Amino acid sequence: MSQTLPRPIQAVLFDLDGTLVDTAPDFRRVLLQMSRDADIAAPSDEAIQHTVSNGARALVQLAFAIDEKHPAFDERLATLLSLYLASIGQTQSALYPGMDILLRKLEAARIPWGVVTNKPSRYSHPLLQALGLQERCSVLICPDDVTRSKPDPEPLLLACTRLGVETRHTLYVGDHPRDIEAGRAAGMFTIAAAYGYVPAASDIHAWGADLIVDQAETLDSLLIPIATKP
Repeated sequence: MSQTLPRPIQAVLFDLDGTLVDTAPDFRRVLLQMSRDADIAAPSDEAIQHTVSNGARALVQLAFAIDEKHPAFDERLATLLSLYLASIGQTQSALYPGMDILLRKLEAARIPWGVVTNKPSRYSHPLLQALGLQERCSVLICPDDVTRSKPDPEPLLLACTRLGVETRHTLYVGDHPRDIEAGRAAGMFTIAAAYGYVPAASDIHAWGADLIVDQAETLDSLLIPIATKP
């Protein structure tokens, strides 16, 4: 791992769920409703926290202990996604503590920030809009925008192309091994967000990130002195 950040920093990109925004509360609410309707016990908050970054399919498997071959799987998945989409208008999701301050400092320094996520655009766009981030975000890349999603570097490369920045002067922050794999393949400086939805069985130190941070405030202290340096 390297702790030498690139100079200058031309852009900062974030994964969405578990890195920029804590979206677990919305999924907890949906899974609680589905569990009640099915008259089963809901997954623990901790289990949901460790599963969110693996997507909706993984949440269905967690809540109902069924795999994708089960005859009820597709129906459960459709219900989860429908309920989640409906919940975004009254989202309980929020930026991680300290993240809004960091984003405002990046904006003041005229350093664009953006989001590269495996969350489809039909959910990502309304979520950013609900959080007041849509107009502030300089680029949003979703699976719909590319032919290959993370861990392939294509989404990150597209983000840099749209921003007009060099990958070697771009930072990518993520809470999942695929984020770091994609960032490294794109030639970016990678930061693992240990505060996010790190998979339970995963060793974050083995991901190969250039840096690991325990909280968003650490990003602020690391980036801003360099970002604002003449």
